[in-house]
Amino acid sequence: MKPFVLLRFIYHQYKRLIWLGAGVLVIGTLIWRLTRPADVMHWRFIDGYGVKFPTRYTVHGLDVSRHNNRINWDKVAAMNEGEVRMQFVFIKATEGATLGDPTFAKNWKEAKRVGLRRGAYHFYHPTRDPLKQAANFIKRVSLQSGDLHPVLDFEVTNGVADDKIIADLHLFLDALEAAYNVRPIIYTNPSLYKRFIKDNFDVYPLWIADYSKTNLNRYDPDKLYIWQHNKSGWVKGIRGFVDLNTFVMDPDRITELCID
Repeated sequence: MKPFVLLRFIYHQYKRLIWLGAGVLVIGTLIWRLTRPADVMHWRFIDGYGVKFPTRYTVHGLDVSRHNNRINWDKVAAMNEGEVRMQFVFIKATEGATLGDPTFAKNWKEAKRVGLRRGAYHFYHPTRDPLKQAANFIKRVSLQSGDLHPVLDFEVTNGVADDKIIADLHLFLDALEAAYNVRPIIYTNPSLYKRFIKDNFDVYPLWIADYSKTNLNRYDPDKLYIWQHNKSGWVKGIRGFVDLNTFVMDPDRITELCID
């Protein structure tokens, strides 16, 4: 083959490879855009809250405790920034076997007054008797029609053996379910979910604190209801940072988490 003919042959083959590569890249990009989770694709920064929100979802809320100090609930309920408003709140009620949150009673009453859907949570200590912890919560929290299911806040292990933690969590959850006749919600983080909750407590509604901004595919889509996606938000009427949450099911399914 003459040198000129050889060079022209190589040139045409090279062009084909470029076009083939470009086509593969375009097709791959389209597939990725169509299949990646919508909650990862679309985040929108909202000035008033100071954080990004996953725009796939429309029902948003917060959770509070004594660490949020005195709250102006009228301002919380009236806040509407970027068409995002707070629609539900979880309020800390108890901790361990004897402690009660000193702001619970006022926050509980005020949340209802301003029209927020409200729920109460218990901060669980694995070193304390699970039935005494359940009794502590039940004694202080009376749930009414429309209130959210009670919440087990499971964040620490305190060096307790895994099998004992699992057994005691069952006792705590069973006691709450017997008292309120609904399945409690489990709040936890990705590490503890993988280690304790997955495959052991899959029948319970899940509220996950995951700040990775990736996707929620690691969790059971039939049980994941609430996503705490940021712990550094701003909400009018509250001093300091606030935990922000999103309901990740279809909006009308929030009634599945409510007392009849």
